[in-house]
Amino acid sequence: MSTLLTEELRKALPKLREQQGSDDPIVYAIFFFPLSDWRWLVTEGERRGDDFIFFGYVFGFEAELGYFALSELEGVNIDGLKVERIEDFEPAPLKTIRGQ
Repeated sequence: MSTLLTEELRKALPKLREQQGSDDPIVYAIFFFPLSDWRWLVTEGERRGDDFIFFGYVFGFEAELGYFALSELEGVNIDGLKVERIEDFEPAPLKTIRGQ
């Protein structure tokens, strides 16, 4: 079992495009990389083939909405540091998290 995608999170996530058109989608999880300011705010996700694809708001070099794969997140390993999930995060509207 993935430490990023728990069974509980998988069951709670809306399928891809289910929040499409919402002006304030709900964020269900936040992933982060401890050596940087990168954050992935997960709003939707579903299994696609052998992977799990998420959609959400990504803060990195720029901030943008987009798709990202569980395999990509789990593949990050710099000197033993990996992408992590904020474990005690409670779902909240995107605008609340972004402070708008």
